[in-house]
Amino acid sequence: MNSLAKKLLNKSLRKNRVRSKVTGSAERPRLSVTISNKHVSAQLIDDASGHTLAASTTVGTKQTGSTTEQAVFVGSDIAKKAKKAKINAVVFDRNGRQYAGRLAALADAARKEGLEF
Repeated sequence: MNSLAKKLLNKSLRKNRVRSKVTGSAERPRLSVTISNKHVSAQLIDDASGHTLAASTTVGTKQTGSTTEQAVFVGSDIAKKAKKAKINAVVFDRNGRQYAGRLAALADAARKEGLEF
C-alpha cells in the first residue's frame, strides 16, 4: 500500500470513528465542515430526517484571501444562517480532520456569532 492510499484509509477510519459518536437532531443539528485546498464548506444537518437545514460555502462567491480567512467567513455565515433558522446549539463534526488551523478558525468564528458547541 502506497503512502497516499494509507493516508486516505487513515482519514476514512478517523471520519467513521467520529461519525459513530456524533449525530445531529432537529434541536441540535450536526455542523459538518469540509475543507479542500481551495474552498471551505459547512452545513447544518438533521440526521433524524436526513435534511440539510442551512449551508454556507466559498464556492461561487467572490471571497478572496487565504483559506483561513475563507474559513472565518464561512463560520460566521453559517452561524448567522443558524440563528435565522432558530438554531442555537450544534454538534461539531470535524470529518476526520485535526482540530487546528482552518478548522479551529471556522469554529471560533461560529462561536463569536453565538453558536454553541
